[in-house]
Amino acid sequence: MIFRQLNPGPCRTYLVGDETTREVALVDPVLDRVQDYLALLEKESLRLVQIIDTHTHADHISGGPALCDHTRVPYAMHHLGRPRCPTQRLRDGDTIKVGDVTIRCLHTPGHTNDSMTLVAGDRLLTGDFLFLGDAGAGRTDLPTGDPGEHFDSLQKLKSLPDEMEVLPAHDYQGRTSSTMAKERQENPRLRFTSKEEYVHWLEKLATPPPDWMKKVVEANYACTQTPGSVWIPVDMPACAVKGPLTLGVDGQPVTTISADEARRRIDAGALVLDVRNPDEYQGELGHVAGSILIPVAALAQRLGEIEAHRDREIITVCKSGGRSHTAAGILMQAKFPRVVSMEGGMTGWRTLGYPIAD
Repeated sequence: MIFRQLNPGPCRTYLVGDETTREVALVDPVLDRVQDYLALLEKESLRLVQIIDTHTHADHISGGPALCDHTRVPYAMHHLGRPRCPTQRLRDGDTIKVGDVTIRCLHTPGHTNDSMTLVAGDRLLTGDFLFLGDAGAGRTDLPTGDPGEHFDSLQKLKSLPDEMEVLPAHDYQGRTSSTMAKERQENPRLRFTSKEEYVHWLEKLATPPPDWMKKVVEANYACTQTPGSVWIPVDMPACAVKGPLTLGVDGQPVTTISADEARRRIDAGALVLDVRNPDEYQGELGHVAGSILIPVAALAQRLGEIEAHRDREIITVCKSGGRSHTAAGILMQAKFPRVVSMEGGMTGWRTLGYPIAD
């Protein structure tokens, strides 16, 4: 089987296909990367035969409509999905053939009512229905979301074998996959036995989704093909519930500080950990002199690079504050004692006219 994750960063698009026929499907394509997908298909002589969205997305614009229009390939979503442009509607148990590879649809509502989990061999593509480990799962307070339905959907996982690989549509800690055995041990969503307790737990954690997410949902309902038509914060874990990662560790929240306060603490000896990508670090916003660069997607695997600074205060920084908040949570999980996230990121730093490295 051909199987690959195509995107940099925490938002995942999967390529699934048949090695012999070179027929492939794209799962959860992102509009901003449509030209990259097309170039890859041409370069590797792959024939796109299926486009699938696991649900109506709220944190990015789907590339499904644009790919469908460009390639005339079937574009599938669950039949409850409100976007008008899919050419194929799926129900629980339906299958899609991609060469000799079979992709089976499990209807797993809760994050949204049209959420699907896709079974491809020994791989489980969970969309936002299930994330990895302490990240839990996607929020259930978006349009058509329902915590009770989510609990019911989780029960469908009980019959799956421990060795099945779990691949979500997002991960903000640099993890690529897990197994059902590991998720049964580590994912808090799989520890509940009572729907009532589960719903109550989620209701206590819930915060209203930001307005920009509602605009993204509406744009996906309308099948927009215009990149940048909705403002979307870069790499913010917006679809995640405020569970253990966002809360830091042992119930202690991630502390955020202003750029002004960050500058004062840097002058007093704090270390700046920049968690953007290398091109951003060297880009137009620049970076703080003396900062260390470790992209957030790699941070969990590269903690050893800052181990020597464990006793210093560490200020995490990104473009606007989303990734740095996630990074601070990772450091807190790793027991770094003094960690804060800079609110507004380098965008806010530059707005205040503070110095950047050459």
